[in-house]
Amino acid sequence: MSINLRRRDLFGAGLAAAIPGRAWATALNRGFTHNVASGEPSQTAVLLWTRYVPAGDAAALTAEVAEDAGFTRIVTRSETTAAATTDYCASARAEGLEPGRWYYYRFRTASGETSPTGRTRTLPAGRTGRFNIAVFSCSNLPFGLFNAYAHAAGRQDIDLLVHLGDYIYEYGRGTYPSAAEAMPGRILEPANEIVTPADYHARYATYRRDRDLQALHQRFPMISIWDDHEFANDTWKDGAQNHQSETEGPWETRKAAAKAAYRHWLPMSDEPYKAYEIGDLATLIRLDTRAEGRDKQPELADAFKLADDPAKALAAFRDTVWADPARQMLGAPQEAFLADALTASVKGGTRWQVVAQQILAGETKTPADADASWLGGTPPDYVKQRFQAGVLAGKIGLPFNFDSWGGYPAARTRYLGAAQAAGANLVNLAGDSHNAWAYDLANGGSPAGVEFGVQGVTSPGMESYMRGADPKQVAEALVGANPELKWCETQHRGYMTLSLTPDAAQCDWHFLETIRARSTAIAATHTALVQPGTNRIA
Repeated sequence: MSINLRRRDLFGAGLAAAIPGRAWATALNRGFTHNVASGEPSQTAVLLWTRYVPAGDAAALTAEVAEDAGFTRIVTRSETTAAATTDYCASARAEGLEPGRWYYYRFRTASGETSPTGRTRTLPAGRTGRFNIAVFSCSNLPFGLFNAYAHAAGRQDIDLLVHLGDYIYEYGRGTYPSAAEAMPGRILEPANEIVTPADYHARYATYRRDRDLQALHQRFPMISIWDDHEFANDTWKDGAQNHQSETEGPWETRKAAAKAAYRHWLPMSDEPYKAYEIGDLATLIRLDTRAEGRDKQPELADAFKLADDPAKALAAFRDTVWADPARQMLGAPQEAFLADALTASVKGGTRWQVVAQQILAGETKTPADADASWLGGTPPDYVKQRFQAGVLAGKIGLPFNFDSWGGYPAARTRYLGAAQAAGANLVNLAGDSHNAWAYDLANGGSPAGVEFGVQGVTSPGMESYMRGADPKQVAEALVGANPELKWCETQHRGYMTLSLTPDAAQCDWHFLETIRARSTAIAATHTALVQPGTNRIA
């Protein structure tokens, strides 16, 4: 989610550089420095991860997978190497496993050093009665503690984790959050905005030292998706709002560095998009709405340049730039993959088609009765003007966030049209916004699916901009102004659980009492339910 009021919140507002080597590794000590993790599960395999800093330049590791925590029944071993070229991160693919089973795993060195023991699970095959997915997004380390991770790590009913992006943030210390907002002890490394390979690796190392994030990874497999802040704010395929080539070098160099560090530090495959089969219950489709095929976000500010009549200028912007059918969100190859995956899933008799991607697809406009007093205090004139521009834009049908699917209406139509053509029971998962949302998605006047948007783990949401309004008032106004929006919560942090059965897809939002002290206490929960064949929230 952007903090750039110019674009993102109208409602409120080179690879040639060295991979970090000996010096950084020494600072993190030797041996197994960051616990273990697993991801990319299938029915018979899973990707295992650890980080091991050797005394020399590289070390051979053996990954062992067992049926029991005592490793008396080891079922497979695989070899990998921890080396400076990957910042000593090592991954091993464990294969030959049985579907729908929990396993234990660990890494060992030739000299007998052993990593912590992790637990992971393969995906089920055939008839599947229930599957539970914990969903996360937007975990800005200095804003607060990862209590959402801690809460989920303590549960026994989760089968899979899905992280929808903004796993890290790229900003330097004191930017977002400001020094006054940052929680003591949550210190970013490096201190500067991350740009080089060494920077990105160091930032992941900082995040992955968090004990609650380590515990979550250690206990469950994760399918992870990058959003913009794994690169830079408001990423698109050829640039980002928070990238200045004149001082930070070519965008392609920075993008390559960010991708490499992400894949080094997370158990993540190289495929930019992919489908996972959860028995006959669901197909989980992972998309990339950021770096793969997205064209640049439209700029509402451009509509007002040299405009004598703002309303007329907005209408022209709506009918040309915003509605341009050539602008892409996914890119043609990914659009074709998505349509094929939806069709194959339905034809194969799979009950649910779950699309895990970064951004909201639900139509969301600024309410016409929104009042600048919602901002609270005495905001600068430019903030009030942009707020008022958002209200005016909403009145002629423009969304309040052009960085979401709302900024790409033709691409959105193609996406939802593909789901309708396939006859899908579509559940769209979205992050990025820092708040919680439930939508009935429509296309051409007909139901196309439902959307569940997850609140941030720590990143602040709309409440941080709407300091003069009761969050319940804001939520009611949003729901009243947007027919697709059935519910939202704009105040608390946390995560959500998607529980799938043949008879229903149920989403539970878990809202934490605090992120400023260690606590897993839940302040509130909310539940939404959809039945197959309806594509509507019950």
